[in-house]
Amino acid sequence: MQIEVIRQRLRALGAKPLHEQRVLRDWVRGEPHDQGRRRPNDFLPQGVREALPALDAELHGMARLISAHPGEDGSARLLVGLADGQTVESVLLPRDGLCVSSQVGCAVGCQFCMTGRDGLLRQVSSGEIIAQVALARTQRVVKKVVFMGMGEPAHNLSNVMEAIDLLGTEGNIGHKNLVFSTVGDPRAFERLAQGAVKPALAVSLHTTKPALREKLLPRAPRLTPKELIEAGEHYARLTGYPVQYQWTLLEGINDGADEMDGIVELLKGKYAVLNMIPYNTIEGLDFKRPSWERAHAIAAALHQRGVLTKLRDSAGQDVDGGCGQLRARAEAPRTIAIHSQ
Repeated sequence: MQIEVIRQRLRALGAKPLHEQRVLRDWVRGEPHDQGRRRPNDFLPQGVREALPALDAELHGMARLISAHPGEDGSARLLVGLADGQTVESVLLPRDGLCVSSQVGCAVGCQFCMTGRDGLLRQVSSGEIIAQVALARTQRVVKKVVFMGMGEPAHNLSNVMEAIDLLGTEGNIGHKNLVFSTVGDPRAFERLAQGAVKPALAVSLHTTKPALREKLLPRAPRLTPKELIEAGEHYARLTGYPVQYQWTLLEGINDGADEMDGIVELLKGKYAVLNMIPYNTIEGLDFKRPSWERAHAIAAALHQRGVLTKLRDSAGQDVDGGCGQLRARAEAPRTIAIHSQ
C-alpha cells in the first residue's frame, strides 16, 4: 500500500491535513495515539476514530517480524514478512541506525551479492518501507535510515521518495540521516535534487575500472566511475553534505595498487567519504574476503594520500548476515538445491 493511498482513505473518512499528519506520525514513530495532550477522541473526526483500530492493524500488518539474528557488533538482522507472504530483510545497526529494503530481490545482479541471485520479484511499496521502520522501532530507537538493504532504490524511485518524504517530515529523522544508496542511476541524481527532503547519497563504486565495473555490476547504468563521481560531486555541493562512495573490498579483484591509485585520482579533493567494506563471505560464491589487517592497511594508505576513508565491517558477520542470506536460508528447498549443485 502506498502512503498516498493511506492519505486518501483518511480523507474519505473526514480527515483534514492535520489529522492525516497525526495518524501517519504516530505510525512511523511507533507511538500510541493517546500520547501527548491531544488524544484521538479529542482531536480526530468521528469517522477516523471509528476506523482507526482496523487501520492500525492493517498498517502494522504490512511488516511482521519472522526472525531476529543479533550480532556481536550490536547489530541485528531481521527477516521481515510482508502481507503477501514475500520476505525482505532489515538490519538494526549500531548507533541507532536501520537499513531497509526497497525491493524483493534486485535486477542489478551484482556478482558478489546474494540479493540479485533470483532477480527482481516485486517492488516494495512506500507503506511497506515505512512499516519496516515502524517495526524496527518496536525493537529499539531508530534515528537513521539507510536504503542499503535488498534492492536498488533508484529502480523503485517513486515509492522510495514518498517514504523518504514522510520519514524526513513526520518520522523525526534528520535529512542527512536518510541515506539513499544507488549503483548510479541518472534518474536518482535528478530526482533527489528536486525533493523537499534531500537525503544523503551513497554510491556503489567498487572499482575505478569501467570494464571491471560492468562485470561486477552487469545491469547497472553504463556510467563510468568518473561520470559517477562528477554526478555525486554536484549533488554533494547542492546539499552541503558529502557523498558516501561504497567499496566492497574483494581479495585479488579490486584491492590492488592500481585501484588505489585510481581512487586517489578520482576522489582526492572531492566532497566525499570512501566507505571501504571487506566482503561479507557468501557460501557458493567465488569471491573472498581479505584479512582485516590488509583492509586496514589499504584504508590507512588512502587516508594518508588525501582520501577520507572509513573502514567498515558489514553488520552481522558472525551470523552470516550478508544481504539476502536470511531470505535465502528461509527458502530451504531452494537453498538446498543451490548448494547441491
